[in-house]
Amino acid sequence: MEQKADYRLDLRGAITPITLLKATEVFRQMKCNQVLEVVGRDSDTRNDLLKVLPPLSFDLISSEEIAEDMSYRIQLKKRR
Repeated sequence: MEQKADYRLDLRGAITPITLLKATEVFRQMKCNQVLEVVGRDSDTRNDLLKVLPPLSFDLISSEEIAEDMSYRIQLKKRR
């Protein structure tokens, strides 16, 4: 179930290290129960993002492929 995102990062043009850095910076600044939406193109980056965030710090709300432009969108809700 998709939720309205408090933060949205469109990283379709960014390289992997920059994508991970930007996403983790924003995630660190977020408050509990806020939602981060990340849009990107590299599926490896999507998997890496879920690995670099602290364990048990988020809930995966949604993850989907966007066929029109070969990208993905994920939503994460920050836990306490």
